Amino acid sequence: MNVVVRRAESAEEIEAAGAITAEAYLADRLVTNDDAYLVELTDARRRATEAILLVALVPRDEGDPGAEPDVVVGSITLAPPGSSYAEIAEPGELELRMLGVAPEARGHGVAEALMRATVREAVLLGYRRVVLSTEGQMAAAQRLYGRLGWTRVPERDWGHVEIHLRVYTWQASAPPGPLVERATWPPVRVERVEGFELGMTEGITRRANSAVLTGEAWDSLDAAELGRRLTAVEAAYELVGLAPCVRVDSPVPREGQGPTAADRVLVARGYRDFSETFLLVRALDGPTSGEPVGDAVLPDGVSVRVERAPDGGWLDVWAGDRALERSTGRRILTGTPAHYLTAVRDGEAVGVIRVCLVDGSVASPGADSGEGPDLGTAGPWAGLSCLTVAPSSRGNGLARILTQEALAVARAAGAERAFSQVLVGNAAAITLHERLGFAVAGAYRYAERAR
Repeated sequence: MNVVVRRAESAEEIEAAGAITAEAYLADRLVTNDDAYLVELTDARRRATEAILLVALVPRDEGDPGAEPDVVVGSITLAPPGSSYAEIAEPGELELRMLGVAPEARGHGVAEALMRATVREAVLLGYRRVVLSTEGQMAAAQRLYGRLGWTRVPERDWGHVEIHLRVYTWQASAPPGPLVERATWPPVRVERVEGFELGMTEGITRRANSAVLTGEAWDSLDAAELGRRLTAVEAAYELVGLAPCVRVDSPVPREGQGPTAADRVLVARGYRDFSETFLLVRALDGPTSGEPVGDAVLPDGVSVRVERAPDGGWLDVWAGDRALERSTGRRILTGTPAHYLTAVRDGEAVGVIRVCLVDGSVASPGADSGEGPDLGTAGPWAGLSCLTVAPSSRGNGLARILTQEALAVARAAGAERAFSQVLVGNAAAITLHERLGFAVAGAYRYAERAR
């Protein structure tokens, strides 16, 4: 079942979400037909107004792969602390309420899709901790929470009358930090200007042509100070003929959120947001909720080779016919030691991925603050990038196989944790990484000003 999760967009979706939530609670015997709480479960319109209502949708015609996902089969409510639907959320926590899946849609991953979407939405809203309450008899739901990295917090259990509720929390792991990430994708030229590290690489990829704020957080600078610094950054980029571009380590403000002081400064100076990106991380030295590292089964006729430099076939798959990216990109790729994996069929490269190890000591201050599950602090990070499968070879699991093999190479090389950067809108890549044990740890975007 192809499940898509997003915010409810229409009155029909909101009404369906309320009906399905009530139906789900009745089916699980959590309420009765004369229970007053049933009215609240049905009132999804209020939830969509006073909180955030996510809906799970599937195509109306499963036999048509091009059909739009337009049938609501589940929903969940996200309640910020202090809102009318928050019951136990503490400051800085987002609370989940009223998870419901239509009985006829169960067993197809709908609840898992909703739960995974909630933590991504939480990170995009600026939350790094999420909390929920569940009744003791909901054993299947609790198994799902545990499998997805939620932690039981019995000291926060609560209840009323004859109901006892168990509390679970999810905590975003510490991301590698922009300097670790940049070390895996080093610009050809770097300048340091007013607390920013400027990458300059002939305009090839924003990662190698953007300014990263080092040692400070964006929200620590007042508008006047940030404006002064951006003036210097802009001048440096203009001298080399590049559009000023900065990496902003916070998500784009969502509906209902006002712009930050930094956003107001950037907008006033003519910057536009591009390439909002998730940071996904996973441990390599312990159990995960994903598939095992290194257990990929190769399709018949396919082999994977590992080299310490990209050859012509590797570059052909990654860059295609983009000649400039092929030449300048090679300089970025080889600017630091890395492993280059190539899937080969009949002697032809059909898929590639790159693995680069970086010592965690490169991280920006506070990037490895100990928040979230312990991913280890002594060992290096492995950054995965450049995952590309030739169009003629897509649809047979090569992307998953290459990622698994890359994780195995990283672990064999001594890495304890891995990260990957995936565009927020790339649902297929997000799903691939989550199935392999990655979880969202942060988000950033680029703000660029036209020259």
